[in-house]
Amino acid sequence: MIHDIAAYLVDTIGNMGYWGIFLLMFLESTFFPFPSEVIMIPAGYLAYQGEMNLYLIVLVGIVGSVAGALFNYYIAVYFGRSFLLKYGKYMLIKPHTLEKLEIFFQKHGEISTFNGRLIPGIRQLISLPAGLARMHVAKFSFYTALGAGIWVIVLVALGYLLGSNEALISQYLHTATLIALLGVVFVTLFYVVREKRRKRILDE
Repeated sequence: MIHDIAAYLVDTIGNMGYWGIFLLMFLESTFFPFPSEVIMIPAGYLAYQGEMNLYLIVLVGIVGSVAGALFNYYIAVYFGRSFLLKYGKYMLIKPHTLEKLEIFFQKHGEISTFNGRLIPGIRQLISLPAGLARMHVAKFSFYTALGAGIWVIVLVALGYLLGSNEALISQYLHTATLIALLGVVFVTLFYVVREKRRKRILDE
């Protein structure tokens, strides 16, 4: 049955083409609980088969992710916190979830838009506190693209290298997620150290 589901996903992505990848990754970055794994891994497998271009898949996946994140960002910018608290339940956002996201953003700063893209459960909604904080849109887009790019490349590589072997994909996806989270820690430490050095130089 798992093999049939995998085959169906591969056929669906193949039929939808690059615009389908863009649309699905856009939705995955907004409020829809649509996992990127079921989009980018089959797309990577199609690249392995020669039916799609590997680099275009990665590019379109990243652009779709950033576009979806910007959609959330501007909702937060133009409608504000009160709107999200009142109507967030219709977009699968609970008040305590929004509060946790804001605390996460305040604690980690702008780098959280990069980190958040690599953390399951936060990936789709980290754009909201960035919008509420009126983070500079160019910085937001850069950090979002960087984080989304790493995740997209990991998923596409899994599909390309492992093909349709569901057991291996599941195994390596778990490993890749752990590696991504470790990457979050190291990048955050680098960012914190750099900011402290910059502040020290400015103070002098």
